[in-house]
Amino acid sequence: MNTISLKAIYFDFKAITKAGLAVSVVFSSIAGFLIGVTDLASLSGVVLLKLIIGGYCMVGASNAFNQVIEKDLDALMDRTKNRPIPSGRMESNMALIIAFALTILGIVLLYTINPKSAMFGAISIFLYTSVYTPLKTVTSLSVFVGAFPGAIPFMLGWVAATNNFGIEAGTLFLIQFFWQFPHFWAIGWFLYEDYEKAGFFMLPTGKKDKGTAMQVILYTIWLIVASLLPVLGYTGQLYVTPLAAVIVLLLGLWMLLYAIRLYQLRTAKAARTLMLVSVAYITLLQLVYIFDKFLR
Repeated sequence: MNTISLKAIYFDFKAITKAGLAVSVVFSSIAGFLIGVTDLASLSGVVLLKLIIGGYCMVGASNAFNQVIEKDLDALMDRTKNRPIPSGRMESNMALIIAFALTILGIVLLYTINPKSAMFGAISIFLYTSVYTPLKTVTSLSVFVGAFPGAIPFMLGWVAATNNFGIEAGTLFLIQFFWQFPHFWAIGWFLYEDYEKAGFFMLPTGKKDKGTAMQVILYTIWLIVASLLPVLGYTGQLYVTPLAAVIVLLLGLWMLLYAIRLYQLRTAKAARTLMLVSVAYITLLQLVYIFDKFLR
């Protein structure tokens, strides 16, 4: 019985913090950290561990608060109705306790790295919980607002490594900021009917039409441009070699191809494929940046 209970608690904790999403976000922070460190010899394992745990707490807290706020709406959607709160496995008060505990732990850990990291972590939780979440049922601009906390982790890694917020951190922020739009609009497209049940406005035109698909293409182009900025030599200590830039460009064109395909087909399958490609893109881009730094 105890084993079953502990297993249930474990899975509910994973669900309330959205562990899969949290791990991918933490990966972005790790990437930013590795890009920011001077060299591997100066890398602090303790600081990196604080960033990983603090980053997970930051994302987990945001997701827990979100699920408390949206518990009634989650019950309406197929993809969320089995979450811990709408399914009745967890009380809202317990979820709030978890959310506040993760917030405090996350901000304290990030603060022990440097105050700037803690500040950006706190801003991320606040924007996601208090601005993005309420706007989801009001306007499609919620995606724009949500792109801010969504873009912080990549930048946060650099700030944690350098204790500096400058053009380098701003560039990393810009890359992940533009990435949010094609990624989340693709999700909003193939989950359109499910989101509609809860009254969520995710697509820029409110419809699965050419207007939305064209904006996906445009923001993908902006993403490619932002991703290539470090090769120009104007982004301070953040620099990639021409070879790395060519690889990043090819990755961008690959993603753009699927954005164009969404415009042509306008199907849920095309949107789902674009979403998967976008995840591969941001992951591979971060790996290219890391390898380029340490191999050149």
